Amino acid sequence: MTDLHDEQNSAIYLSEYLLEINEGAGFLATLTEDDRDRVRRTGLRTAIHKGEGLFFQGDAHTGIWIIESGRIRTFYAGPSGREITLAYWSGGHFVGGPEVFGRGRHVWSADALEDTELLFVSGTAIRTLVREVPDVAISIIEGLIAKAKCYSALIQMLGTRSVSERLRQLLVILADTHGRHENGRVIIERSITYEQVATMVGATRQWVTQSLDKLQSEGVLNVSRKEIVIHNLERLEE
Repeated sequence: MTDLHDEQNSAIYLSEYLLEINEGAGFLATLTEDDRDRVRRTGLRTAIHKGEGLFFQGDAHTGIWIIESGRIRTFYAGPSGREITLAYWSGGHFVGGPEVFGRGRHVWSADALEDTELLFVSGTAIRTLVREVPDVAISIIEGLIAKAKCYSALIQMLGTRSVSERLRQLLVILADTHGRHENGRVIIERSITYEQVATMVGATRQWVTQSLDKLQSEGVLNVSRKEIVIHNLERLEE
């Protein structure tokens, strides 16, 4: 199970501000035990398997899903079918917004990166909760603020950084959120594929392969099947 406050299970998205990456993860943790139990009683526990879709572009909004364990990817697919990954969300975050009250239609999709357990809370239930429990309303607002910061940061990165800079920043983010330090190196377990990296930075898998090969030849890092070993983090941060 995922610890909601385990930094090794942080959300991941393109941002220049590493300290804000996991904002919004304490969606239920900020509530009193009684209020938290009330939210759980109004929700429906559900589980999806790795690779399974949670919701899709064009689907009607029905509520939100609070991630209890596992990870969910949100992504947008263009008319050509090309995808761009918006974020990977971990335990404690919710997905399914911004229409938390269940209006309108989804403008992006979500699927599971691994087997994931969630608590679904309908839009109708959320509307009742925010009217009757002030702290739930505050939690919803703070969660939406965190999401707004995430997508604003993503737009800024896509609009102002080259694809090479985005790749380097993603590696810095992975080092910060999922890396362990050993003998002056940062070791990142390979839980993300080249294809997934490509959809995050807005490139092709072939380009990602070539760029990582170049960084290896420069002695910045090494990539194996199981891990990425960063030898020179400062070089990536330049």
